[in-house]
Amino acid sequence: MTNILYITASARKDGSLSRMLGDRFVNGWTRRDGSGDVVRRDVGTNPPPIISQDWIAAAFTPGAERTGAQKEMLALSDQLISEVSRADMIVIATPMYNYGMPGALKAWVDQVVRVNETFTFDLARGDYPLEPVLSGKTLVLLTSSGEFGFAQGEAREEMGHLIPHLKTVSKYLGAEQIHSVSIEYQEFGDARHDQSIATAKEQVDELLKGLAQGRARALA
Repeated sequence: MTNILYITASARKDGSLSRMLGDRFVNGWTRRDGSGDVVRRDVGTNPPPIISQDWIAAAFTPGAERTGAQKEMLALSDQLISEVSRADMIVIATPMYNYGMPGALKAWVDQVVRVNETFTFDLARGDYPLEPVLSGKTLVLLTSSGEFGFAQGEAREEMGHLIPHLKTVSKYLGAEQIHSVSIEYQEFGDARHDQSIATAKEQVDELLKGLAQGRARALA
């Protein structure tokens, strides 16, 4: 049984390539393994609120000392963290906006990466005082971009901050395995874009096959 948290971050409902890849992966997985739960969180059309000064104060107040208003302010964050905690696999389908993650996805990250919930903080650890709480999860990143060449060693490597940022925060989501598939060239709309879509679909199918085989070996 695999519990999936499926996060979509595109502002578009129709014509979204990242949603297409996400649906292909999640639907393909559930056809192979229908025993787990799929929690769908569409931050693209229903974004969490941006954290505020009062939110930060509430998060850093010990639970037993929080006021009713502070508990209410953190209620959505608590729910989002619970969804992450219960998931064995986190699937994030997101476009690249302005070379990074959409604001709605960043708002979700800020609600989830929270002191004493998904990480602990202890200055006795020296220069690396943060330590993740969660572990053992698989993170699947399915992305789309208008331009191209954001992978390591390619022309726009230093301009692509979406996947590197998500990989950086992934340890606070409990991710120990990370897989990514990307579609590029959307703004060009030429044969390269068509090929990128076709290749990404094949890569999603291969990823599904590989993860299913790995799961079968783990259960054997």
